Amino acid sequence: MKVLITRPRAQADEFAEKLRVAGFEPIFFPVIEIQPIENNVVLERAIEKFNCYEWVVFTSVNAVEAVALTAGAKLGALAQSKRGQGLVVRVAAIGPKTADILRKYDIEPDFIPDEYIAEAIISGLGNVKNKWILLPRAEIARQELPNAIAKAGGIAHEIIVYRTLPAEIDMDGLSALKSGMDIITFTSASTVENFVALCVQKGLDPLNLPHNPLFACIGPITEQAAREVGFENIVAAEKYTTDGLIDTITKLETP
Repeated sequence: MKVLITRPRAQADEFAEKLRVAGFEPIFFPVIEIQPIENNVVLERAIEKFNCYEWVVFTSVNAVEAVALTAGAKLGALAQSKRGQGLVVRVAAIGPKTADILRKYDIEPDFIPDEYIAEAIISGLGNVKNKWILLPRAEIARQELPNAIAKAGGIAHEIIVYRTLPAEIDMDGLSALKSGMDIITFTSASTVENFVALCVQKGLDPLNLPHNPLFACIGPITEQAAREVGFENIVAAEKYTTDGLIDTITKLETP
């Protein structure tokens, strides 16, 4: 079965290899690329004052990497706080992949929610009343989490650390898409939106694609985005990771 990968090309190799091992044929068709904000003065100031925050909440791998790019060695201040060297800020990681990237920088998350929705996240942060929460985020991030923090009496300090941009069209991937896919994977709402835009740009009807593919979404937010644009033949991963996606589509083939 042919499986289209729409996530950024730089983040697709591991996913593709796991698909191959599971018996699928991965096809690369990146629809977005990630661009960290350069010369991010607001982030630089926040990094200098990490100890003013109760929590830093990383909602994606991209957020961690963007902060690390700006912080450099200063990101070690977060790691030092785990070793009792003066800082008290706690760190939340939304998803196991985000947690793994933090560990790469010697930061052990204090909290990883079981569900990646605002209600589950805010409950794990404890009493945030009058506390500052740092949210390094994408330019087009959803507002459910900062709204939940505000509702709980906390102060959400959102800082844009990266942008999600449309990718240049991969002509090989486009050719494969035109010939027919069995499954198209979406790993964020942005991949849904940009996939639709690229299809329209190239004269394809995203709602009537060759071979009537199944759309596999990494979680409920991505699934909602897919339904909002009109996709109907949808499955969503029970575990909101690429591994969860593979498990879900593998089970479809198992009687």
